[in-house]
Amino acid sequence: MCAWQVRLLPLSPTHSYAIPALSCNQISLRRELSIADNITGTQHSPRVPFIAAELAMTFPRLFSFVLSLLALPAVAAAASNATPMPATDHIKTLVLGSGCFWGAEKGYAALPGVVDAVSGYADGRKVEVNYEAISSFEHKRDPDNYAEVVEVRYNSAVLSTRALLEHFFEEHDPTQKNRQGNDVGTQYRSLILYSDDEQRDAAMAARADYQKLLSAAGYGAIVTDIKPLEKFHPAEEYHQDYLVKNPHGYCPNHATGVRFAPEKPGEIRAVDNAALLKGEHIVVLEAEHCPYCARFKKDVTDDYAGSVPLSFRDASELDGLTLKTPTWATPTVYFLKDGKEVAGHQGYMNAAEFYAALGQFKLGKGQAYEVAFGKGTDRRFCRRYDEFKDTPDGVFIDKLSGAPLFDTRDRFNSGTGWLSFTRSVAGATVDVADHSYGMERIEVVSKSSGIHLGHVFDDGPNGQPRYCINATVLEFRPRVK
Repeated sequence: MCAWQVRLLPLSPTHSYAIPALSCNQISLRRELSIADNITGTQHSPRVPFIAAELAMTFPRLFSFVLSLLALPAVAAAASNATPMPATDHIKTLVLGSGCFWGAEKGYAALPGVVDAVSGYADGRKVEVNYEAISSFEHKRDPDNYAEVVEVRYNSAVLSTRALLEHFFEEHDPTQKNRQGNDVGTQYRSLILYSDDEQRDAAMAARADYQKLLSAAGYGAIVTDIKPLEKFHPAEEYHQDYLVKNPHGYCPNHATGVRFAPEKPGEIRAVDNAALLKGEHIVVLEAEHCPYCARFKKDVTDDYAGSVPLSFRDASELDGLTLKTPTWATPTVYFLKDGKEVAGHQGYMNAAEFYAALGQFKLGKGQAYEVAFGKGTDRRFCRRYDEFKDTPDGVFIDKLSGAPLFDTRDRFNSGTGWLSFTRSVAGATVDVADHSYGMERIEVVSKSSGIHLGHVFDDGPNGQPRYCINATVLEFRPRVK
């Protein structure tokens, strides 16, 4: 009796699915799929990769059926992501040649921040693109031959380009031309094929720095070529994950032993997240050179003073947190409860979007949320009113943003069962015409968060206005003397 086992292995801990079953003659199948998630109304970019592995070669119809099911999310993602997400995408691709690609691929795949590593061929012409032709005696000395390379896709917010290049130089001998040890031929040349100017500049700098270290150690000149990538050709399937499938396979290491400085750029920094493991928190994932992060700070967080603590982290500083939303885009906002993600949002959020998400997280679906976002009204003499009607000297603040809204010095007892003030803090609220329920009223809205606060009338004491305000959308802060 033959049985099946189908397992989808995520390239990050973000997603995992399993279809339990059995075993036959199994193969390793590499397949990338685009998926889209909908987390609290957020559409994620369809670039999260998966590998479908260990699928038996028999029963081809079931094989095709499973793959067709896996392809469905890609169709939905493509349709729903026509508009680019306002975020900085940190997934980059760098193609590296350092001799036999089997061991190199395994080394790259083990680096934190690497999304995928694929063996293949690049930088050739006039030669048939397959292993047999490239390895033939006819082409071993051919300068137009393809090189054995590894296409490395990585999250540059976790693993910097510089750190990846340092690994590249340290794990082979870049002074050997067209060979690595006993592997001789133009297909084994040392090679960096970049995709953007940042990678080119990082490669040039890393090569120059490593040359100084090699020269001091008695080695000759580096012969690594640095070129723009024209096209990458994936190698035959049996080359992919070769040392995973053949643990005792050929894996020579021709490293010089010369290392860069111990404190490498991109090295993970130790950050204490203990405080984030208790209670409610907002964590904003940011990165260097992220214009959307700077814009989010300017438009939203620079003025945030809410009671839910807000912290900033980069992708290497998330240890101990349980997150669902991927980390490849910045900014990404995580709403945490006891260190676990309750909701997440990838990409830039304006103030209205941020406070709408925070409102769902902090207020839930109770009375306060209905007042803040549904323009509801507290019950007269509600419990919160009783708590706030006779507080000590201080200010009432926006329950979400923490911005001061009303001062106890302007409070008076109107007898209506709602908090009443003769004015709001200067510049803290906005008056909006309200024609609901067939009435002509003036709605009072928080300028910082946009939430509904109540209404203002012209029947206050001594001809002053009466701000009739819902207590459930406020918090009280005693005055600091």
